[in-house]
Amino acid sequence: MPEVTRSATGMAEGLLAALPRLAVGLVVLVVGWVAIGLAVRLLRRRLTARRDHSFAQVFGGLAKGVLLVALTLAVAAVIFPSVNPASLLAGVGVLSIAASFAFQDILQNLLAGALLLVRRPFEEGDQIDVDGKNGTVELINLRETQLRTFDGQRYVIPNTDVYQSAVLVHTAFPTRRTSVLVGVDYDADLDEACKVALDALSQVDGVHSDPAPQAYLVEFGDSAMVIDLRYWTGAHQAEVRRVQHEVIVAVKRAYDAAGIDIPFPIRTLDARPGFAQAVQGPNGDRASAGRHA
Repeated sequence: MPEVTRSATGMAEGLLAALPRLAVGLVVLVVGWVAIGLAVRLLRRRLTARRDHSFAQVFGGLAKGVLLVALTLAVAAVIFPSVNPASLLAGVGVLSIAASFAFQDILQNLLAGALLLVRRPFEEGDQIDVDGKNGTVELINLRETQLRTFDGQRYVIPNTDVYQSAVLVHTAFPTRRTSVLVGVDYDADLDEACKVALDALSQVDGVHSDPAPQAYLVEFGDSAMVIDLRYWTGAHQAEVRRVQHEVIVAVKRAYDAAGIDIPFPIRTLDARPGFAQAVQGPNGDRASAGRHA
């Protein structure tokens, strides 16, 4: 019992001796936590003003993580003054290496996300196509890129896949070219057909005059001469689709007014003697062919 009493007394004395350090460590923790919150909030506000929301959120989060690690080391140094800070840093380094192997995929996505935010091949609000997945960029964080599809769904794509894939950014530039193919009758005046189409395009709201629309003959079709109508519009999907609809309507009305036909598909059947005999039947009449069928 005396041994137990001495042990308890020693623990009590050690705890009493540590109370001032615990109090100081608690104060450092609270003050540091508040200071980190204010600093990160200010940093995110400045980054949002200079870049975009995703960039501010990600790098604000990274800065907060670094500051929290530094605060933890500072509190540990206050409470446990006998512990060597170099030993704490070495321990953190060992844990970091172990975590890098255990969470390799997560760290790859984190690095890819950071590179995407720094290099900025696209930003929030851009409309992109990644490996056949297309939509509007809603968010880029340290793990994934989120796309809102044009039909109101969401793709969540790991940043590694985005970084390693070819990305088509539809809204990288303010304007975008669209092509519409139209066929005209072989007997039509081709120069007149191109002129009528260009006049119609120039009247469509949303078709840019600079660069000017173009009309090129591109193919001898099965039943028509094919004209490629090229014009420039705003880059966003909704604008492209709206103008495309109006272009098709305007060209069809202009051709109707000018008497230029847009022919239906035409097929020519070559009835060779053997085929004709098979259709007519052995007695040379179609009715007998039907009876023998």
